[in-house]
Amino acid sequence: MTAVNALVHVVDDDASWRTSVRRLLSAAGYRVALYESAEDFLGTADLDGPGCILLDMRMPGLTGLQLQDHLGRLGRALPVVFISGHGDIRTSVLAMKGGAEDFLTKPVDTDVLLDAIEQAIARERTESAARGQLAALRARVDALTPTERKVFALVVRGRLNKHIAAELGSAERTIKWHRHNITQKLQIESLAELVSIAERLGLVGAQERHPTGGDQDP
Repeated sequence: MTAVNALVHVVDDDASWRTSVRRLLSAAGYRVALYESAEDFLGTADLDGPGCILLDMRMPGLTGLQLQDHLGRLGRALPVVFISGHGDIRTSVLAMKGGAEDFLTKPVDTDVLLDAIEQAIARERTESAARGQLAALRARVDALTPTERKVFALVVRGRLNKHIAAELGSAERTIKWHRHNITQKLQIESLAELVSIAERLGLVGAQERHPTGGDQDP
């Protein structure tokens, strides 16, 4: 269940609404943290665990949109569900373009609110898992030796073993040995997987990737 261990950050200047939302979300199994302003949130929030932000649009100081933009520039990835008593098409469009999960208008139906939060947390878990996979792949690539990284870069760009050997001043059998070590360290079995890793890490573009043919050993 997505509620387990998830923390919902409620940022709203309406104290009575914060209290009622905390009761609702706590009863639904979520952990809840309350903030009376965007500045309060930025100064005290722990954003490392799973969760989402339930964010008011209009508040004294930083507005909800300004906080969303600030978090985006900081690279903080928790999904945002906007909720406001002053919703309009322009602000909702800006919020969604900024990556918001949903935009709700007060008073909001309980089921609608809970569904929006559940979807936001589910998306955060999916994206967090994807980030973890990328981090693991990058760690494996970073663990390659300098020579192996050079071979890796040339292989995924379609260079043949003999051409790589000539460019690096090595014997072709040495390049094959490096390629074998690369596949072992990256835990892959095919050239296609090697190219996929390079693309996922942004190390090679689609126009540079390995063409059909050539040395097909990974």
